[in-house]
Amino acid sequence: MLDAPNPLDTPLNGLKKAEWLKKFIEITEETGFFQPLGDRHIAGFVDEGPVLLVSFESIQGIQALSDTAQPLGWDFARALGWSHLAVVSDSDTWFRDMNIYGFFDRLIDDGFFDDFDRIVFYGAGPCGYAASAYSVAAPGASVVAVQPQATLDPRVTEWDDRFIEMRRTSFTDRYGYAPDMLDAAAKGFVVYDPREDLDAMHAALFTRPNVTKLRMPNMGDALQSELIAMEILFPILQAAGEDRLDEALFAALYRARRDHPTYLRGLIAKMDVAERPWLSTMVCRNVVARMNAPRIRRRLDALEKAAEEGLIRIPPKRG
Repeated sequence: MLDAPNPLDTPLNGLKKAEWLKKFIEITEETGFFQPLGDRHIAGFVDEGPVLLVSFESIQGIQALSDTAQPLGWDFARALGWSHLAVVSDSDTWFRDMNIYGFFDRLIDDGFFDDFDRIVFYGAGPCGYAASAYSVAAPGASVVAVQPQATLDPRVTEWDDRFIEMRRTSFTDRYGYAPDMLDAAAKGFVVYDPREDLDAMHAALFTRPNVTKLRMPNMGDALQSELIAMEILFPILQAAGEDRLDEALFAALYRARRDHPTYLRGLIAKMDVAERPWLSTMVCRNVVARMNAPRIRRRLDALEKAAEEGLIRIPPKRG
């Protein structure tokens, strides 16, 4: 007798928003539960095992980042047998909505989080803020937040001019100031690029004894996309769920940047801006010796030609 197909194997790519929502509702109702949360938010639960991943995502982000347009945690449910609670927004809202407050209140009252051995909250950017803020609902959880904002209350972060349209939104009522909400977590991990000034300033506000800063210098302002492209986001979250994530493990995983073209091109560009052709040449030669990188090969050819013309000094070629 053939096994019944797994609803989580249903691809959602290529669907318009209304169709995507319909499929999401059908699948989560079959595998756990679905909960509408006002006009701009929904929640869907997949009941699989004793480890729970709570991810905060946007419909637009899911459709852009996943080849199958599925929430992040469905991969974990399929591969590892984890349960997954997806809290999904329509565009960036920072999940500041009374309906979401009430939803997490009910989960607490129902003892929902007590049913799991380990819990991981995850999100990036506005979703990283939400993962940190709502993690207080499950004391003892681990939190992985990529480029999170601490708050958008202008009395605290008036220096952040990226999201001025959110300044009338309250970040001072319930589940408000994300760093304070992290105090209940067993471990928090804040991932950011210290060369991105505004992200680094927000990261500084998360300084707590239970929070570890995981730095990704020279990786830019779209870290979640880069983590996915380097294929290390899944092992980072898996390690968090297995209580193995620390700075040493992250550093080992982050070595994947050595073969990541986006990082390498960005590093070389920064050296060019700093007018350090010697270092640029060393990096270019290292890269083209290890991998096929046409753009970096062209940059190396330009550097070597400039050196031949006496315009710059670079390391001599070996051999």
